[in-house]
Amino acid sequence: MAENRHDTDNPPTDGTAGPAEPGAAPRRSTVRSLLRLWPYARAVRGRLAVSVTAASLGMLSTLAVPVILGRIVDGPLATRDLAALWPLVGLLLLVGLLEAGLFYTRRVVLARPLAGLETAMRGDLFAKLQRLPVSFHDRWGSGQLLSRATADMYTMRLFLAFPLVFLIVNSVMFLAGTAVMFTQDWRLALIALVPVVPLFVLTRRFEHGYSGASRRAQDQNGDLATVVEESVLGIRILKAFGRHRSMAERFRAQSHELRRTELHKAHLLANLWAVIVGLPEIVLACALAVGAYLVAHDELSAGSLVAFLSTALALRWPVESLGWLLAYANEAATATDRFFEVLDEPDSPDPGTATGLAAPDGIRFTGVRFRYPDAPADSPDLLSGIDLHVRSGETMALVGATGSGKTTLTALLPRLYEATAGTITLDGRDIRDLPRERLRETVAVAFEEPTLFSATVRENVLMGAPGASDEQLRAALATAQADFVAKLPEGPDTEVGEQGLSLSGGQRQRLALARAVVGDPAFLVLDDPLSALDVHTEALVERALREVLGATTALVVAHRPSTVLLADRVAVLADGRIEAVGTHQELLRDCPHYRELMSGEAALAPEGSAAP
Repeated sequence: MAENRHDTDNPPTDGTAGPAEPGAAPRRSTVRSLLRLWPYARAVRGRLAVSVTAASLGMLSTLAVPVILGRIVDGPLATRDLAALWPLVGLLLLVGLLEAGLFYTRRVVLARPLAGLETAMRGDLFAKLQRLPVSFHDRWGSGQLLSRATADMYTMRLFLAFPLVFLIVNSVMFLAGTAVMFTQDWRLALIALVPVVPLFVLTRRFEHGYSGASRRAQDQNGDLATVVEESVLGIRILKAFGRHRSMAERFRAQSHELRRTELHKAHLLANLWAVIVGLPEIVLACALAVGAYLVAHDELSAGSLVAFLSTALALRWPVESLGWLLAYANEAATATDRFFEVLDEPDSPDPGTATGLAAPDGIRFTGVRFRYPDAPADSPDLLSGIDLHVRSGETMALVGATGSGKTTLTALLPRLYEATAGTITLDGRDIRDLPRERLRETVAVAFEEPTLFSATVRENVLMGAPGASDEQLRAALATAQADFVAKLPEGPDTEVGEQGLSLSGGQRQRLALARAVVGDPAFLVLDDPLSALDVHTEALVERALREVLGATTALVVAHRPSTVLLADRVAVLADGRIEAVGTHQELLRDCPHYRELMSGEAALAPEGSAAP
């Protein structure tokens, strides 16, 4: 929406995150990042505890299998007593059924509450995005926000459902299994514990490298989503200018960058997995050799060796899954950081408590200055000392060269941006004293580039006044000369599609104008609202608008003489200041800059053609 600002909206084409992306922010430790999920997880802590307990009991039940196998080898098999074998076989079957039931319980108790938790987190993120100022959205790519609201949410939910549970369960399983092995033979148990120290060192190094790669991959996914979104929304432009190949090349370059990052992650995980799987196998072979030696010298029974090896094999999953669980924990920690980067953004202060306006005084700008928050420190203010008074009930046109700051000035009225200095009042009330919600009910805006949502015509127009009646809707559509609505398949209840691309530019602009006037606003801001209309429709809209403008206080950004003629007076904006104010004819006579802006057509306008 801004004019004459340096561009921060276009993402870079080298596959890296843009200046607003938070990838440069220092990473917390994995544990500290994941602990930030606790306020959300607290709501499901009871079911989480049941899930962990059920999974722990299910895993621990598998440790009974080696003990039973040892009894079978040293008992019924050694004595060839088949009658004693069947109770032990039945016990094995019972243990298997118990394990299956416990793991079923683990999944069932968490599925619904975690889906609700994800919904709550997504709702909080969306609500936060609605509260954050426009300047925040200027800096962030839409794909980055989209990936946080979708892929990152799924990653966090899946972590709570599975990796978190099994990080706890596998730790319990490992400690319990180690204790069982020591009861079976302490010498073999010590051999089995040899890999613990090197595995601890390796996983620490892995976590450090993998967390950075995971962050890059998720940020690059966001950049890629931005490219896809821009390509879909701008498909007409790409096709019209034959730029689909260059956009495809841009997509391909970022895809390859993401591929390299994912392959780097896979390489790190493969190295870890090779050690995690290989080292215990080597140690297990050593334990088997030592155990066989002890059995051969009658220092250990065959059943005890079978039980020990079975216990060691039961611990393979907790050890081998360590790499995958750590990788997913890092993915979840990165997703958590990205989620809270948005939630941690400070909301714009809204100290306003006033409930109404003071006395009829119109719109008054006094010493208003503005610069964009991300503007270079040595750049001049875009607006530098604006003094302007739009009288109550008056329509004032605002003209100026492209990039002079007209749109930015109008965006200050509903506080889409906050003035850097100075005051703006509506009927004597400082707009900062009004709550934003109240202010935006008072000031209606129609932007030059109309935005429509994937909703019906009725829903799009009534965004300007949710409580408006059908009669007000019809009146607003009539004012905007939106008679085409009646010819749509379902009239005002017709879906207009994403961005309203099923409509022409002029139709979208007329619906945006209808949205601005539907609530009979006390103050109206129109940013060149007729630029996409043909001459005939423009004349009809202007005629209808005169009646609306006669009952409100309006500031209209104008580029064409026909729009200027709607106004009572005209203000000329140049070099960040109001250069001149007067009627159309006065400025044509006394202001060379205005004559230049209006071109020869305006200079030839007949005397008395200005609006009264």
